[in-house]
Amino acid sequence: MTTVLKVAKSLALLLTCLVFNSAAQAQASNPIKPNTAWPKQAIRIIVTFTPGGAPDILARVLAESWQRSLGVPVLVENRPGYGGNIGADVVAKSDPDGYTLLIGTVGIHAINGALYDKMSFHPINDFTPISFLASTPNVLVVNKKLGVTSLHELIDLAKAKPNELTFGSSGIGTSLHMSGELFKEMTGVQIRHIPYKGRAQSLPDLISGRISMLFDNLSSSLPLIKAGEVQALAVTTLKRSPAAPEIPTMAEQGLPGFEATSWFSLMAPANLPPALQKRLNTLTRQTLNQPEVRNKLLSSGLEPAPGSPQELSKLIQSETNKWGRVIYRSGAKLE
Repeated sequence: MTTVLKVAKSLALLLTCLVFNSAAQAQASNPIKPNTAWPKQAIRIIVTFTPGGAPDILARVLAESWQRSLGVPVLVENRPGYGGNIGADVVAKSDPDGYTLLIGTVGIHAINGALYDKMSFHPINDFTPISFLASTPNVLVVNKKLGVTSLHELIDLAKAKPNELTFGSSGIGTSLHMSGELFKEMTGVQIRHIPYKGRAQSLPDLISGRISMLFDNLSSSLPLIKAGEVQALAVTTLKRSPAAPEIPTMAEQGLPGFEATSWFSLMAPANLPPALQKRLNTLTRQTLNQPEVRNKLLSSGLEPAPGSPQELSKLIQSETNKWGRVIYRSGAKLE
């Protein structure tokens, strides 16, 4: 009888081990599964620029809405530097569990891959697209003491003073930097680029005259334009912006086809479970389609247009091809 009990115990132990090993193997092969109880903890949204700019505005709109609807803290974390690469790297290396998200930009996902020789992450393969968020025209603003009030006057001045004028942007590789490179290419002017970590540093330098001009998101510069502290010369979209219809386009002023739009998206780490991707897409659409949210964004120069992950993927590929050509022609390259 004792022998029988020993055998039974051994079999029970063996069965337990087999069950445990099977569960462990299943977990290892699929470590993060769609969790119907998501979210259970705080969510953080990484913004790759300093507070106050368009990406930050969008992140805080989402955070405020989601915190109310989901019942968990939604934190906005600013990680500026290297054209967005520092913050994007954090997200690329995070677990795909829906708790770490990124406000993606044209710079991170469509420009930096061609601009930088070495990247610590792949700008497309290391992310899961969630939704397009919004776009904003870039605007060319100049120091008022420069004495120019039109694009033609600026081009004439720049040609008369090669390499004396400077243009600022919120960072190397951003769409604002590329707006300046495209401007140089299409006009033949020689102006020097001064990169900043964000508008918090660049706009004061523009107002004080430390830089001659700045390519900025319209949503960021609009308050200063309306206050008369800087002179707006042109928006970089093919059509005038409803938020500032008095500002003409580059195309209207002799640069046909000039288009450089800053756009923003919501991204997650690669391999996000499809159920979470769908849930986050739905939440994003619901938030940005709220009339009060939409009106708030439009009045600040942002045009919300949430869509499907597939539409976002197509846009990223198209923009990657476009800006890759601009970077190649400009000869810009960074380590």
